Amino acid sequence: MSKLEIASVLAFERNLDISDAWFCQCGDDGARKPVSIREKSVRGTISNRLKNAVANDPAKLDAEIQKPNLQKVDVATLDEDCHTLIARFTLKSLPFDGRPNSCNNPDYQAKLRQAIDAYLTANGTRVLALRYAANIANARWLWRNRMGAESIRITVSNRQEQVVITNSKSLSLNEFNSNAETEIIANWIEQGLNGVAFTLLEIEAEAKVGYGQEVYPSQELILDTGRSNKSKVLYQIGNNAGMHSQKISNAIRTIDTWYSPDAAFPIAAEPYGAVTTMGVAFRQPKQKNDFYTLFDNWILKDQAPAIEQQHYIISVLLRGGVFGASGKE
Repeated sequence: MSKLEIASVLAFERNLDISDAWFCQCGDDGARKPVSIREKSVRGTISNRLKNAVANDPAKLDAEIQKPNLQKVDVATLDEDCHTLIARFTLKSLPFDGRPNSCNNPDYQAKLRQAIDAYLTANGTRVLALRYAANIANARWLWRNRMGAESIRITVSNRQEQVVITNSKSLSLNEFNSNAETEIIANWIEQGLNGVAFTLLEIEAEAKVGYGQEVYPSQELILDTGRSNKSKVLYQIGNNAGMHSQKISNAIRTIDTWYSPDAAFPIAAEPYGAVTTMGVAFRQPKQKNDFYTLFDNWILKDQAPAIEQQHYIISVLLRGGVFGASGKE
């Protein structure tokens, strides 16, 4: 029997399909209206750390720090008569049976399906569904908007059923303790992943941030800075502020506490555990706890990792991506 090799083409589609989030606002009368984005031109000061060539030359230093820092930026705020940001998105939970979207090696695919079938038979998708549900309920997906809110109410709807979390800020971001509400949300997600029912959740947050306060849509990445006259461009859907689906997805899959025995906080399920805001990859290949090392040992060498690492591997497959030896789909 020939030695089993990694498929050069191997890809999984994502199983949590998440929409962009739309922002709107309301005040005491409850009437809702969009959050618009407007442009500001500001005269700031130089506050960044200067290069040694400038910092060590008194004449250049004086000239540099006395210059105004002129900027044109996008900004999004609530209106003067509104105190609550409303953000909403939808989430589809699609069936997962371990079958890749594409694989050009039938023997490899058969072995892969065998390993994932064994995992699903023993564990199902309950552990992962509970963690996804916790991140919906604790409003992690609001990112900076969560930090500046006095209170947050989350409503999750599934057809005619509805769950309300009245105080999302009281829920931990570092632990995944379940309660009656997260159990119900997890049940819905699990039903979708198991193919028992079509699951399309509508999720809405009402965050009380204050009259006229700034809110934080996604910021667009400007790849060609020479063609833009703004230093910050915010994301909008039509004329309404919004948040990228990728940013929400990252928050929902921030469930990996298995990257270290003494992990202080969860990170997003990623092949190398990369957290770009910290400039750190928590799952280093040299430590042999990255996705590819664990995955290859499991499939090619029959070395099933610890159950926590199996949860991690399955969560990366649910995230979707291209995992073949060629690196191309």
